Amino acid sequence: MKIYILTEGGKNAGFGHITRCLSICQAFEEVGIRPELVVNGDETVHDFVKDKNCKIFDWLNDRETLFALVRDADIVFIDSYLADYDVYEKISNIAGTGVYLDDNIRVEYPKGFVLNETIFAERMPYPKRNGVRYLLGAQYAPLRREFRDVPEKPIRENLEVVMITFGGADMRNLTPKVLKLLVDAYPKLIKKVVVGKGFQNRTEIEGIKDHNTELIYHPETAGMKELMLESDAAISSGGQTLYELARVGVPTIGICVADNQLQNIEGWEEAGFLKYVCWYNSEGMQERLVSSLKELACTDVRVRMSQVGRTLMDGKGPSRIVSALGVR
Repeated sequence: MKIYILTEGGKNAGFGHITRCLSICQAFEEVGIRPELVVNGDETVHDFVKDKNCKIFDWLNDRETLFALVRDADIVFIDSYLADYDVYEKISNIAGTGVYLDDNIRVEYPKGFVLNETIFAERMPYPKRNGVRYLLGAQYAPLRREFRDVPEKPIRENLEVVMITFGGADMRNLTPKVLKLLVDAYPKLIKKVVVGKGFQNRTEIEGIKDHNTELIYHPETAGMKELMLESDAAISSGGQTLYELARVGVPTIGICVADNQLQNIEGWEEAGFLKYVCWYNSEGMQERLVSSLKELACTDVRVRMSQVGRTLMDGKGPSRIVSALGVR
C-alpha cells in the first residue's frame, strides 16, 4: 500500500504539522505500512524526520513533481495552511483516497476524509456533501506513540513547578516575556522552559533565567512526557502540544498565537482543562497570566483540570484514523 503524507514546517512556520504527521506515520508503521512523508520545509526539519522515509522540497510550488510522486497512491494526507483548493482537488482525483487535516474549515474540501482533531469539532458547520466523510473531535487527535500509555499524574498540594512551552520555534517570542514575568513575580517557583530547535531567541532567554530556571533544549518525545509529568502546571500556546498536555493531565494556561488555535483553546477552556489568558499581543496579558496562576495555586482546581484532560484524551487517535480508513 502506497501512502503519502504532505505537510509543511520549519523555523518560520513551526513544527506542529510535522509532529502530528509523524504520529500518523507511526500508526501506519504499526500495521506494517511505511508512509512517505513529503515536507515543504527548511534545514531545521531534518532532525525531526531523520528516521522516516521522507522527501523535503517545496511541493506547493513544484506541483509537477508532487503530482508525479503521488499519482496512483492509495492514500494521500494533506496537512497544510498554504495549499489551495486546486491541490486538494487534483490529489482527490489522482489518488485512491485523500485525507485533509483541517482546523477551521479552511477550504471546501473535495471528496475524501476531513480530519479535525479540535475539541468539539463536531459542532463546526461543515457542509454535508456526497463523497466527504468527517473525522471530528479530540478522539482523533494524532498523538505521538509515547503518549499512548501515560501513568497517573500526581497532583502536588502546592504549585511548585511550571512548564513553559511555545512550540519548536516560538514564532511570537513569548518565552522570554513569560519567563521574565515568572522570574520577577515568582522567584521561588521552579520554571522548566522548553527551548525548541527553531528558537531564534536563545540568548535572550539565557540572559533572563534565574537559579530556579531549567532550560530544556529540544527534548525528545519521551523527555517531553517526563517533563509534563514533573510539572504542576504549564503555560502553552494552542498548538499540538496542548493535546499532549491534556493526555498527561497537566493543568494549562493557554495563550493564543495564531487564528487556527483560537477555537481549540476556547474549546479546552469550555471543557474545563485550560485557563485561556488572551492573544499573545493583547494588552494586560501579564496581569491575566498572574491571575490564572493564582487560580492554579488551588489544589482542587488543578485536580479537576487534570481529570478533564485525562478523560478527554486517551491516546488512541492515530489508531482510530487508521481504522476509519479501512486499513488493518
